[in-house]
Amino acid sequence: MTTDCVVMYTTVPDTLLAKRIAHLLVEEHLAACVNLSPAGLSIYLWEENVEGTEEITLTIKTSSRASLRCQERIVQLHPYDVPEIIILPVLGGHVPYLDWVRAQTSV
Repeated sequence: MTTDCVVMYTTVPDTLLAKRIAHLLVEEHLAACVNLSPAGLSIYLWEENVEGTEEITLTIKTSSRASLRCQERIVQLHPYDVPEIIILPVLGGHVPYLDWVRAQTSV
């Protein structure tokens, strides 16, 4: 079973930006809820160098239909040249919660 809800992940370099993005996504009905996780270390290869950066992870719950607009908004607000944005389908869940996610992102 699949739903028309998705979970999106992105990372940002600091808490202030994470809060700003989360607030705007919810305010603009692009996300029903955004969770901010404590800073964690991301290790990655960038321009032939292994980099390590402290980042805040945003877990974004939204509908499939709002996910493209949500992604575009994150790109507009994000300071990175290539921001991490991962979209995963929600295979199931508590139906009232999923209904709420759809309702919050249908505007």
